Amino acid sequence: MDQGNLKFTKTHEWVSVDGEMATVGITDFAVNQLTDLVYIELPEIGSTCEAGKVFGEVESVKAVSDLYSPVSGEIAEVNASLVDDQAPLSDDPFGAGWITKVKMSNPSELDQFMTADDYQKFCESEAH
Repeated sequence: MDQGNLKFTKTHEWVSVDGEMATVGITDFAVNQLTDLVYIELPEIGSTCEAGKVFGEVESVKAVSDLYSPVSGEIAEVNASLVDDQAPLSDDPFGAGWITKVKMSNPSELDQFMTADDYQKFCESEAH
């Protein structure tokens, strides 16, 4: 997946948009901060999510972190394979490690997110 086409949040989620569908995942920066992942809780298909609100969680050996939905809408699909194997979150966070697909109810929410370059600068400032 071309990261240049993605949008990024300050809570380290990424969004890829195709029409009214938004694919959501967590960034490699987030995965590296969490280290060894051991569990993920995914939202239910058909449930609704609201931008900025928790829709799941990911657990590592050292912490539990909430997953925040970047967009509002209906959960259309989840990457259920992550429940049994969290490795794709670490190995391919922008591809096989996607978390959910949301049918957006308000695409204008995307306007507030960072570009890949802006996100890179944000991460550099977080690391210091």
